[in-house]
Amino acid sequence: MPASQRLTVQVWLRPDAARAAASADAVATPGSPEFHRYLSPDAYTARFGPTAAQVGAVMGWLIGRGLTGVQVDGGRDFVSATGPVSAFESAFQVRIGQYQPRDAERGSAGRSPVFTSNDRQVSVPASLAPDVLGVTGLSSASVASGSTVASVAQSPAAGKPAGKSAGKPATCGQYWAQHVHALHPAYRGLTRASLPVCGYSAAQLRAAYGATWRDTGRGQRVALTEDESPTAMFQTLTAYARSNRLPLPKRSQFRQVQAGSACTAPSPARDRAAQSPAVDVEAEMDSEAVYAMAPGADQVMVVGTGCDEDQALLDAASAVLAGDGHRPLASIVSNSWQIPLGDVAPQIVHAIDVRAAAEGVGMYVASGDTPGLTVTDSDPYAVAVGGTTLGVGAARNRVFETGWSDDYGSLDGGRWTDLGVSGGGGGVSDVYRQPTYQKGVVPASMARVRVAKQTVLGRAVPDIAADADPDTGMLTGYTDSDSHGKPGRYRTVASAGTSLATPLVAGLVADAQQGQTLPYGFINPLLYRLAGTRAFHDTLPISTSAPQQNRAVYIAPDDTFTSAGVDVFDVQQRPDTEQVTAKGYDTMTGVGTPNGTAFIAALRRSG
Repeated sequence: MPASQRLTVQVWLRPDAARAAASADAVATPGSPEFHRYLSPDAYTARFGPTAAQVGAVMGWLIGRGLTGVQVDGGRDFVSATGPVSAFESAFQVRIGQYQPRDAERGSAGRSPVFTSNDRQVSVPASLAPDVLGVTGLSSASVASGSTVASVAQSPAAGKPAGKSAGKPATCGQYWAQHVHALHPAYRGLTRASLPVCGYSAAQLRAAYGATWRDTGRGQRVALTEDESPTAMFQTLTAYARSNRLPLPKRSQFRQVQAGSACTAPSPARDRAAQSPAVDVEAEMDSEAVYAMAPGADQVMVVGTGCDEDQALLDAASAVLAGDGHRPLASIVSNSWQIPLGDVAPQIVHAIDVRAAAEGVGMYVASGDTPGLTVTDSDPYAVAVGGTTLGVGAARNRVFETGWSDDYGSLDGGRWTDLGVSGGGGGVSDVYRQPTYQKGVVPASMARVRVAKQTVLGRAVPDIAADADPDTGMLTGYTDSDSHGKPGRYRTVASAGTSLATPLVAGLVADAQQGQTLPYGFINPLLYRLAGTRAFHDTLPISTSAPQQNRAVYIAPDDTFTSAGVDVFDVQQRPDTEQVTAKGYDTMTGVGTPNGTAFIAALRRSG
């Protein structure tokens, strides 16, 4: 990296983690004397945060290294500083370089993706080391967020799903199995498969998860953490509501705030995103999915800024918890993003999640769109939301729902090639031991993990799930920008991923909180107490006796896929994934998916 290029980094400070976790456990556990006695942001900082002297020592050291803009955030979680690359290399005893990943695919501009990274672990003075959790902002190696776009942009008019047009065969359906395609030759024993859904409407998703017009999330506030601002979000949300025949949102129901400092330097991570031809509807999908489930709830979209995606998203989450000092910005936070293992110290994520639990804030975190774990979903104080494949029929009936784990076959020259499994994240952490709330619910066979040559029981992921498969995604609306950057036409695209599942669950929890004296906060102890009850749909494996059209999707060739393909549902094959879909708890879908009024009533009784 050029020595003069400027960066902004954050030095994360260590709270009194053990005492903070004990407090978080007490306020989240039914039956505890401290149950639901949440702390304000200021009270949490005073009780568990680093002292003013500790903060001052870190700030003084950074200023002494010639860095500028040195300041502490409102919750005393981190100290930020700005300066040239050379100053940070000297301060942290690292070299910061530009790298290309091995075997990386080239972007639309013909260039391989580039990221920045320090070449070794950072070092700080020994006197400060006990007070520092880690440093963010030196590396841009991760792709931390982004929904899975399942199709190209649809018609700008009315947001109608694409289907059969004159002279052309249908490529998707408006409901599950509207169109079925014969497979020649057969793939994995299947001779026919349905076409994917063009994108479910709000009405279809509401019916699948039992949302009602009695409980709409009225009086609740959901925060959406993002790393980029959408175009004209309130205008887009209004158009989405109109096209889905939902009540139109009031101006007071949506606001957008910024967290962190704007990026002023070129960013390889941002350059890489700009090369992608896909439509980025992450923020729009988050807002619309919450609105589909909870049209009466307020939303606050917190956009983290900066040159580093991970840092921007952590900024956004921290800003929600700091709030105005007296209360956090929201009691429910939908975090539709994931940070890969190794990109950020797990202690940083853990400190954020523990603070959230102590303040009565539920942190709903996407389990990721690839098998395995992430830093963000494996924390025991996060509500990890996994993914499912959901079939909604012509009468808005639930045809089936299973774990999102698709085996993709590509047809070329009359022969199928198996290209492996894709799906939602999950598994067992080798960092965190099995939390108390999972004992007796998660089978030991699904919780075992090898740590230091010993087999122990670890924290299993996910906790709960909802629709995430791109073959059964949501029709998402977005607003184009014209050549001058002004809002243009309303368009739609089918999108999915656990980035969809997370706000769907968050919206249903907002429905359950309606009319309650206190928010549920960290909800996992409640969820696991309800495991095996009618509160959840138990997402089961796809049986070989199920109709073939419910076991796979045929994907017609298009501009994205030049060859025909097929996704076979609920396939777990090693070494692609160690996850399974099973009766009861499983590492694809957790305790299951929300079951409408039964889910809401059970939370109210237990909480």
